[in-house]
Amino acid sequence: MNVKEIAKKIEEIVPLRLAQGWDNVGLLVGDTDKKVSNILLTIDITADVLAEAKRLKTDMIISYHPVIWDGLKSVTASGSGSVVHELVKSKIAVFSVHTALDVVDGGVNDGLAEIVGIKDAEPLGDYVDVPGGDNYKLVVFVPTGSAAKVANAVFAAGAGHIGNYSRCGFTGQGEGSFLPLDGAKPAIGKKGRLEKVPELRFETIVPAEKLRDVIDAILTSHPYETPAFDVFRLYNEKDKFGLGRIGKLEKPIPLSRIIAAIKRQTGAKAIGIVGPAKRTVRTAAVCAGSCGHIVNQVIAAKTDLYVTGELKHHQALAAKEAGLTCLCLSHTVSERFILKKFAQQLKKRLSSMTIRISKKDADPFTWKEL
Repeated sequence: MNVKEIAKKIEEIVPLRLAQGWDNVGLLVGDTDKKVSNILLTIDITADVLAEAKRLKTDMIISYHPVIWDGLKSVTASGSGSVVHELVKSKIAVFSVHTALDVVDGGVNDGLAEIVGIKDAEPLGDYVDVPGGDNYKLVVFVPTGSAAKVANAVFAAGAGHIGNYSRCGFTGQGEGSFLPLDGAKPAIGKKGRLEKVPELRFETIVPAEKLRDVIDAILTSHPYETPAFDVFRLYNEKDKFGLGRIGKLEKPIPLSRIIAAIKRQTGAKAIGIVGPAKRTVRTAAVCAGSCGHIVNQVIAAKTDLYVTGELKHHQALAAKEAGLTCLCLSHTVSERFILKKFAQQLKKRLSSMTIRISKKDADPFTWKEL
C-alpha cells in the first residue's frame, strides 16, 4: 500500500473533518505514492523518535501532535526545521491526527471518560463545525450523453443512500456554456469559441466519509477537463462533536479510586491536584492535553472533578475558588494511553503492515519528589 491509501484507512478511524480549525492535521511530510511497509506511532516526533524510526526502517510515522505547527521559515539541517529536514531526507512520511483523535467517538477523551467512570459522556466544548456523521448534497453538471456514466460512478463510490434506498438522485435539464482559453483541452468545442452544451444537473446525497471518494469518481468519469460541481454540507443537529467529555458517574466514587484507575491505565507517575483532594465524585469532566480554556464551562456545570493534562495558573486559581477538584496528569500523559488502542484499530485495516508504538516517545518532564 502507498501513503495515500493508508491515509484513507486512517480517516476511516479518525475523520480529519473533526479537527479544530486551528489545528494542522493530515499528511504533513512525504510523497503520497510512496510504498509503505513499516509504520511507527508516536505522540511527538523528537530527535530520539526520529532516530528510532530510521533504525526500524520506518516508512511512515503517524503522530498525534503535528510535526509542523506554525509556518516554518526555513527547513535546514539545524534549527527549528531540523526534524522536518531529516524526515524529508530520510523519505519518511508523516501523518498527524491530533484534535481529530480527541473529538472522534472512541478517541482520547472518550478513553479518559471511561477511565474516570463517566456514563453517557457528552462533549464539553469547542464544537467542530463539520461533524463526521454529516451528509453532503452533491450537484454536478454533465453533458447529456455522459450523465449515466458519471451517475453510476458516483453511486459506486458510495453516494445516493437514504434509509433503505440506494441510487437516490435528481436530474434536471439545462444548458451549460464555456469559452476554452489558451492551454485548455476541451472535450467538446474548440479554443476561442463560446460553446453551449445541453447538460443535466445531477444531484445526490453523500455521507461525509465517502465525500473524497465520490469527488474522485467525478474527476475520473466526467468527460470535461474541469468538471463543474458543488458540495453543500447538510446541517445535522442530532450529533454534536467537540473537545472533552462531561457527565455523571454510574455511581459515586471516592477520588482516591479514580486516581488509582488513572495511574493504572495511563501510567501517570505524578498528578497535580487543585482543590479538594479528598471527596466523593458524582459528576466529572475530562479533556486531554491543554484544555484549561474550557474550565469555566466545567465550573458552570457545578462538576465535582475535572481531569486534564495541564492548567495555567489563573485557571487553577479559578477552579480552586469554585471548589472544583482538578487532576493534571501532564500534557502528553493524558494522551499517550490512546496509542495502544489506535494501533489495534490500524492493524485491523492494515493487516499487511508492521505497526509499532515508539519506545522513545516520552513525557519531556521528569517527575521527582523533593
